[in-house]
Amino acid sequence: PNYKGGGVEISNTTETRTRDMFTSRWGFIMACIGSAVGMANVWAFPYRTARYGGAAYLIPYLICVYILAKTGVVEEIALGRWGGTGPLGTMRKALTEKNLPGKWIGIIPVLSSFAIATGYAIITGWVIRYLWGSITGAVVSTADTGAYFGAICGNFGSIGWHFFALILTVAIMVGGIAKGIEKVNKVMMPLFFLLFAFMAIRVAFLPGASEGYKYLFVPQWSFLAKPSTWIYALGQAFFSLSLAGNGTVIYGSYLSKDEDIHFCARNIAVFDTLAAMLAACVIIPAVYAFNMDPAAGPPLMFITLPAIFQEMGGFGHIFSIIFFLSIFFAAASSIVNLFETPIEMVSSQFKLSRKASVAIVIVVSAAIGIFLENGDIIGGWMDLMSIYLCPLGALIAAVIFYWIMGDKFAYEQMQLGREKPVGKWMIPFGKYVYCGIAILVIILSIALGGIG
Repeated sequence: PNYKGGGVEISNTTETRTRDMFTSRWGFIMACIGSAVGMANVWAFPYRTARYGGAAYLIPYLICVYILAKTGVVEEIALGRWGGTGPLGTMRKALTEKNLPGKWIGIIPVLSSFAIATGYAIITGWVIRYLWGSITGAVVSTADTGAYFGAICGNFGSIGWHFFALILTVAIMVGGIAKGIEKVNKVMMPLFFLLFAFMAIRVAFLPGASEGYKYLFVPQWSFLAKPSTWIYALGQAFFSLSLAGNGTVIYGSYLSKDEDIHFCARNIAVFDTLAAMLAACVIIPAVYAFNMDPAAGPPLMFITLPAIFQEMGGFGHIFSIIFFLSIFFAAASSIVNLFETPIEMVSSQFKLSRKASVAIVIVVSAAIGIFLENGDIIGGWMDLMSIYLCPLGALIAAVIFYWIMGDKFAYEQMQLGREKPVGKWMIPFGKYVYCGIAILVIILSIALGGIG
């Protein structure tokens, strides 16, 4: 392949076409950060930190993030870059090269990505509706925030907003990688961090916020002796880094072979963790300032926080707008990554244009999503995907990279584009530690009903 600007010229005997590519290292990193930084960073990380020992929870979480970034994130980027296509094509290429059966196994991470995207579009619709409600003042003026959310997440309660989220997704996706996904993430991700930094500064001046900081940063060491602290820190890190054998693989397929994937993986992990910490520094002190429950769980974002905005008086209206705008950026950047995997598959397998592929995938998603328009149904749908398909996709990708393709292959792909030699220890570390972790995540997710 010849790298020309943002594309790769791919030639064979019958056609010459250009594969869209990221135009810069930071464009790729911003897109991957956008994939990793989602709503789970905003509601799951703060309440789990509150539930599992404050700063003590950060110790197992940071350990897990480091291990998974060095092994899983690097592996998925490298595998996608080598394959030059999505999970289905890349895994088929690997198994064909080794003359092994099961060449359609790559459909598993593709289907999980599509299924999660379909559910995520509904939740993104909720976020957009809350953003609009914040702008109009409905969120801060409602008498019952629980009832307000219940009306949205009931049967067919938010179809219009759900479809609006899909339309916005189409607008981004038809632009392709360089002109669509990369360009949008370069704007949305910096704005996400700026908005949350602003909110964190404002929250610091709330009376009673200091108790929230104590809860966050004064460790309760006894929680380190509890297996649940380590289990849920692992689950949070694993899913927050988007390890599923799909999104990171597909973005890796658009990355130049000149780039150092270790540098990319490190920055993805750092900024993903920073996003989670910023969210915690906004939410936990605010919750304490207004005597709410810091371990409220999933209702924290849609019920507890709107109640807090109401207590803030006039500034609560502005705060609500800023908060849900930043959540929209996180949701939109994640959803385009989730949809990219099935869109690329349709395009490459059926030789369709990008616009046609986007249309097909989004229409099918909309048709399925209509019947998921219920809070309980969508919760079960997302749990099913995260418990079974997502970690299975991550394990399949890891086994192919580290075991089937072999040590020499894994080392060469990790070294590609990097000046400093990769430590030889990384291969057995990935083969045994990361693959073992992926198996453990599957077992624990099934046993506990989800740990992500």
